[in-house]
This record gives sequence, structure tokens and C-alpha cells, in this order.
Amino acid sequence: MPVKEGPVPPFPSGADPDEYDRLRRRVLWKMPSGLYVVGSTDRAERRNAMTLSWATQVSFEPKWIGIGVERDAFTHELIAASGAFSLCMIDREDRAIVRKFTKPVDVDLAARTLNGFAYIDGPATGAPVLAQSVAYVECEVRQPVTIGNHTLFLGEVVNAAFLQDEETEVLRMEDTRMSYGG
Repeated sequence: MPVKEGPVPPFPSGADPDEYDRLRRRVLWKMPSGLYVVGSTDRAERRNAMTLSWATQVSFEPKWIGIGVERDAFTHELIAASGAFSLCMIDREDRAIVRKFTKPVDVDLAARTLNGFAYIDGPATGAPVLAQSVAYVECEVRQPVTIGNHTLFLGEVVNAAFLQDEETEVLRMEDTRMSYGG
């Protein structure tokens, strides 16, 4: 395939840029995506949990997970400080929970809750894990990659566990009316 020379416009020639942007968003929203809660800490007193849809396994050996986090998010600050995160898979029936984690959370260290939801500190990294998660992984960041207004944190899985029956269906973006990205 020949390579075009010079800058390529971000939209097809002759297309209305706004209309094309709306089309791209609709197409990108069609891509299947999980819906997770990512836990973060500075390995001191600060903790957070955030709804996240950009997560994928990026390597089999070693086992690495990539998560995309907006650079101005509090979660980004905590992951950068600690070099670790947890990724919690949520029961499909608990879909309302993800709306509770779209902004920095109310942390009660004494009660061990995030926005009223019980959490445990991940045994490998200290990143908070929602106690009602179906399963979770804890990752140590091996490589952060700046991409646009996000950072792709590439983390090696250092711990994984089920907290519910392995057959429990997990939440996906299409199970909600939420959309992020595009």
C-alpha cells in the first residue's frame, strides 16, 4: 500500500468536520468494552477508586494489563506516585456502582470504605480493591506511555483473585447507558 506524503487531514476531504467527528464517536462507541473500577493509592493515606473502561491484557508472558487514565485525574496522580493499581471486575447486576466512582471518592479509612463501599487493601500493592468485586488484579506499573491527554499505564499482574463465583457475569459498557471515549 503506498504511503501518502504530507499531513493527512483528521477527516475525509470534503466532509464536514463536526459531522465526521460525531460519526467517528458512534463507530468507536460500538467497540466492545468492559467497565471496571480501578483502585489507586499513594501507598500512604490517600486512596481512590475510579470507573474505567479502557483496560486490556497487552502481554501473555509476562502477564501485563494496560489501562488508559486521563492525565488530570486524581487516579493518575496516585498511580504515578505509587507505581501500582488494582483493576476490579464488577458483577453485571451491580451496574449502578460504577456511577458512584466517576469523581474522586469519599474515603473513610477507619470504616475502610470508598463512597460507602467496603474495600480491602490489595495484599501485593496496597491499592484498594472493592470487597464486592467479582475478581481483581493488582498490577505494578512497568511502563507509562503518554498518549494524547491520557497515560497508558502498562502494569504487570502481581496478584489476582476471585471474590465471587468464577461464573458470575461481569459488567460491560453496553450494560449501561454510559459512554466514554470516541
